Amino acid sequence: MDFKDKTVLITGASRGIGAETARVFAAAGANVALLARSADSLEALAAEIGENALALACDVSDYASVEAAVKQTVERFGGLDVLINNAGVLKPIGPMVEADPEGWGSVIDINIKGVFNGMRAAVPLMKAAGGGSVLTVSSGAAHNPLEGWGAYCTSKAGAAMLTRALDLEERGNGIRAIGLSPGTVATEMQREIKASGINRVSDLNWEDHVPAEWPAKVLLWMCSAGADEYVGTEISLRDEDIRKQVGLI
Repeated sequence: MDFKDKTVLITGASRGIGAETARVFAAAGANVALLARSADSLEALAAEIGENALALACDVSDYASVEAAVKQTVERFGGLDVLINNAGVLKPIGPMVEADPEGWGSVIDINIKGVFNGMRAAVPLMKAAGGGSVLTVSSGAAHNPLEGWGAYCTSKAGAAMLTRALDLEERGNGIRAIGLSPGTVATEMQREIKASGINRVSDLNWEDHVPAEWPAKVLLWMCSAGADEYVGTEISLRDEDIRKQVGLI
C-alpha cells in the first residue's frame, strides 16, 4: 500500500505496537506523528525513521496536550488522514478492593479519555478534509473480565464502545472507525503481566505471543478498502482469515 503524502498520528508510539506501527507506516511512505509521554524514546524513533517523522511529547489524558499535538501535526504535514489510538496502560494489577483509587482512575484517564481526546481533536479536521480512518487498539479484555485487571478490562470495554459510537455518528461524514484486538503481543506489557502471576495470561510463554509487527501490519491494512466491511466493528488478530488477508500466514 502506498501512503505517500498521507499523514498518520500514532499515540503510545515510543515502544511496542506503537513504535512498530510507526515503522510500518513510514515504510509505506506515510508521514508519521509520534505521540507519547517519553520524549527521549520518541526522538530516537523519529531519528531512526527520518524526516517524515515528527516526535511530540504528549499526555493523551490531557485534551489540551492532544489538541496541540494534532495542530502541530497538521502544521507540519498539511493534514491528517489516520489516527491510531494505541496508548494504553495495564497497571494497577490486583483485586479491585485493594486497588489504589488514583492509580485505577489513571488507567481510565489514559485508556478511555485518551481515546476520546484523540477522536475529539482529530475527527473535525478529518471531516473538513473529506474523511479519514480512526483505528483504536482494543483487547480481548474489552469483552471478557480477567482477575486483577478490573481497570484495564473496564477501560478497554469503554474504548470499544467509543469506536461504535463514533461510527454511528460519523460514518456518513467519511470517518472509518475500526477497532483492533491484537491478542497477546510480545511487548513490555507482557513482561509485566508475566511478573504479576495473576490470571491465565501470566501463564503464557514468551513464544506464545505474536510479534509487534503483526498488529502494525494489520493496522496498515485496516486503512485499505479491504477492511471496509469491518468499519464500526472490531477486528481480531486471532482470526485466521484476517491473518491470511494481511499476509501473515
